[in-house]
Amino acid sequence: MNRGLLPTVLVAAIAVESCSTMTRSAPGQIVADRTVTQHVYLALNSDPYYYFQHVNVRVDDGVAILTGYVWTPDALYRARQIVRGVPGVTRVVTTGLEQELEGRGNGRTR
Repeated sequence: MNRGLLPTVLVAAIAVESCSTMTRSAPGQIVADRTVTQHVYLALNSDPYYYFQHVNVRVDDGVAILTGYVWTPDALYRARQIVRGVPGVTRVVTTGLEQELEGRGNGRTR
């Protein structure tokens, strides 16, 4: 076999093997994640001080992933705090949340 081709073949074989061993969530976990997602939405929308209607939520194996936008950094911190308090949430990821200023997208928040 051509020596230049060997690394490519090895990488392809490893990629195929890793894809074949990826596990999908069990049906029970999918139902649990949907339930937790609903509870996260309820908790966010129950906050009397901040407007979280533009925040989207996805939960994967207990990890709450928030996307969309908020108006202030304080709203971002409050969203994290609220979501952390929801039973079933093990971690909160907010890298997909953007801060909207003056009606314009001004980049992602931290």
